[in-house]
Amino acid sequence: MRYFLFLLIGVAPAVMAQTSKAELPKLEVSVNRVELDVLHMFEVDAAGTVAAPPAAVWRVLTGYEKMNEFVPDLASCKVLARNGNEVIIEQFGTARFLFMSKSIHLVVRATETPMTAIDIALVSGDMKHYESHWELVPVPETGGTRVVYSGRLIPNFYVPGILGIKIIRGDIERMMAAVLARIDGKRE
Repeated sequence: MRYFLFLLIGVAPAVMAQTSKAELPKLEVSVNRVELDVLHMFEVDAAGTVAAPPAAVWRVLTGYEKMNEFVPDLASCKVLARNGNEVIIEQFGTARFLFMSKSIHLVVRATETPMTAIDIALVSGDMKHYESHWELVPVPETGGTRVVYSGRLIPNFYVPGILGIKIIRGDIERMMAAVLARIDGKRE
């Protein structure tokens, strides 16, 4: 399931920085499962604040080809094409659930609005539906940035209801903590 982190964010590099959990920024995370026709969709919202300015946050979030260095269970991430503010990205990784694991291949489109937002949409791959949105909100009082994430996904394999929510929530919390720690580690 940890690969869901990457699927959910699509573009954010994550790393478990060499800081203790107590040093990581406070997170807000919610995950809900909703019925969409006969399918189960997971809706995710997460946010946290970093000391880094938006430009530093932007560099980390758009460092697509370095993501596999930071994102747990992401084997590779490659930019296939770039056309202006649109980037086509191919990702290979593993989703882990209890005693099982599943290889995941995705091609996603990242639409960048420089220094403010990134929208991710599924082009093809091992999901029935996937979309996410990253927003960078400057915090003038501190010079930092509030990093806001929302996503909606429907896996093309079974994820149990309440247990699936707990697993995805835990993964999102770990991913967001890692992303925020990586961003703050990149302050300039």
